[in-house]
Amino acid sequence: MKIDRLIISHLRNVSAAELTLCPGLNGLSGANGAGKTSVLEAVYLLGYGHSFRKGGRDVIVQDGSDRATVFAEIRVDHGRAVRRIGIERSRDGWRGKLDGVDVSTLSDLFRLAPVCCFDPGSHALMSGPSEDRRALLDWGLFHVEHHFLGRWRRYQRALKQRNALLRTNGADAWFDPWEQEMAEAATELERMRRVYVDALQEQVATVAGKLCPELGRAEVVFKDGWKDLTVDDLISRCAGWRTERIRDRERGFTRRGPHRADWRIRFASLGNVDHYSRGQAKLAALCLLLAQVLHHRAVLGVPPIVLLDDLPAELDGTHQARVIEFLRNQDAQVLVTGTGDLPADRLFHVEHGVVRCLDAT
Repeated sequence: MKIDRLIISHLRNVSAAELTLCPGLNGLSGANGAGKTSVLEAVYLLGYGHSFRKGGRDVIVQDGSDRATVFAEIRVDHGRAVRRIGIERSRDGWRGKLDGVDVSTLSDLFRLAPVCCFDPGSHALMSGPSEDRRALLDWGLFHVEHHFLGRWRRYQRALKQRNALLRTNGADAWFDPWEQEMAEAATELERMRRVYVDALQEQVATVAGKLCPELGRAEVVFKDGWKDLTVDDLISRCAGWRTERIRDRERGFTRRGPHRADWRIRFASLGNVDHYSRGQAKLAALCLLLAQVLHHRAVLGVPPIVLLDDLPAELDGTHQARVIEFLRNQDAQVLVTGTGDLPADRLFHVEHGVVRCLDAT
């Protein structure tokens, strides 16, 4: 999947912009605050329905406007077909369209627009809360495993009910059906995650060897979220939650299960993951992202769109060159921003929210 045309309206400081993107490396240059990141944010919205930047959903709408919209013509089926997707944010919430028709769920759009992003806050992927890493893991599964979303939603619904019972001191008998439901969904959910992580092991090692060989061999460390409890089937999962009810009631939430899973990269030459420097954490996060790019292409035949926000400020010249070479070899469509010169097949200049193409080759 690659974007041919991108139209942005009233998103942050971009009042109106239309970009014809090339299938390879697209560079957006300009001063800080010019609107470069807003262009990346527009693409990200098509794939996630929210921004990768901090702040509430309403902040993406330009001051003085009541809605922000993003529209894209995307080439799918290995370039043989074109689909038109759009997303709008207003006071009434989100609205999505596919080929001119309203969609009932935004996930219909997200499947058509797989996007991964490396930005100045990506180092926190290693040092921050497990929730962010879990979301990255599940993003990958959503795109390569057709049944994942249904299993994930089923588990989340049952988990929400169990947590409500914990907070309201529900009777023990009320827990049993929800824990059974959780266990059935969790069994398949955990299987999918383990298969995915196992498949990524080789790809993480490959990416790390190309991007940061100085850190030694890399491997993915996965924790299933059960901590010291051993579960391997539906019965043991139900039993685990049953034995935890008293302590879970005290805390008011379910402390163990796949909703507490975690994964990170460990390098042979480095110590504890929690003690990585900011630079090491950036490289670790980038290795995870690029390994997912590799896996996505291996399974689906095409890579996701890759966003690199302020790459020159985040990596030194050597690592920048390695990233760009890797993505070119994967035939990925890339949007990269920076304040100076950028390696690009097509270059755009952004100033005060106005986007101008400098090279229309």
